[in-house]
Amino acid sequence: MAEHTVAAGLTNALLDFAASKGAGRAELLARAGIAPGILEDGDNRVPLANYIVLMRAAKALTGDPALALHFGEADDMAQFSIVGLLGNASETMLEAMMQLNRYGRLVIEFDGGPDRFRLAREQGGLWFVDDRRNPNDFHELTESTFGRMLAGGHRGGHSKLVKQVHVTHAAPAYRSEYERIFKVPVTFDAPWNAIQIDEVWLTTPVRLQPRYVFGILAQRADTLLRELENSKSMRGRVESLLMPILHKGDAGMDAVAAKLAVSRQTLFRKLKAEGTTFEKVLDELRHRLAVDYLAAKKVSVNETAFLVGFSDPAAFSRAFKRWTGTSPRAARAMDPK
Repeated sequence: MAEHTVAAGLTNALLDFAASKGAGRAELLARAGIAPGILEDGDNRVPLANYIVLMRAAKALTGDPALALHFGEADDMAQFSIVGLLGNASETMLEAMMQLNRYGRLVIEFDGGPDRFRLAREQGGLWFVDDRRNPNDFHELTESTFGRMLAGGHRGGHSKLVKQVHVTHAAPAYRSEYERIFKVPVTFDAPWNAIQIDEVWLTTPVRLQPRYVFGILAQRADTLLRELENSKSMRGRVESLLMPILHKGDAGMDAVAAKLAVSRQTLFRKLKAEGTTFEKVLDELRHRLAVDYLAAKKVSVNETAFLVGFSDPAAFSRAFKRWTGTSPRAARAMDPK
């Protein structure tokens, strides 16, 4: 099973927050085993295990056992993640929650799913529930998540929409910080991690960004989500390695296996377990890219053949007709409308 990951943007936000509280960035990175370069692009991924070490190193080096709560209190997801921006561009709180479920893995992956959050009508009220499978293994994530949600709600003038909070972990020595930040009763050692909310929450407007921005952001988030999902499969990893070398003519199985640091036999077995072969992945990738190149009409048929790894234009034409039933020249001449 592929390891869970965290966005570099979230990791960098935690690093900055801890540094603002007196912890040394270099020591934090060293303790967590995180290379500084990976944080330069907020969409890069950091192993969740390293993020957990970073969180706990930050607590130790700042001398603040409640650092996760304080991080959530001060943190604005829109400053480091497209998911926060999508929430701000949502029509209502309910829609923002839907986007958080749809794209939340771009921020941090979790055990359970497919949705991390749900609404439940139980115990005489409406509850916003965090359904992580083993939340007490990393209770700091509960603290930062709920801290961010409640503190953000207070800043937005929605403090009266929350009635109480339940958390599954035991009461810490700093429970008074929960009361200060959440401003509602908190129950520890509860059977779930949940926030009781007023029914009005469902239709409370957000709209902090113009609505037209939503579509642009969603399109980008969908691309990032596909890339994240592809990175979890051997097929996706093979495709990501093939794309930049197709035109070089060395897109062979041995070369890709070497880049993956596995044997040819191991690569064969892993692809077979996913119901495919290296040859099929290569052929389908060439097909998809060729169709895209020709539809865009920015390169010629011969240039397309080169870009997808064919040194002989005639061989490319035969392959394209097998893929689509038509010639590449005819496909390029088609009106996309």
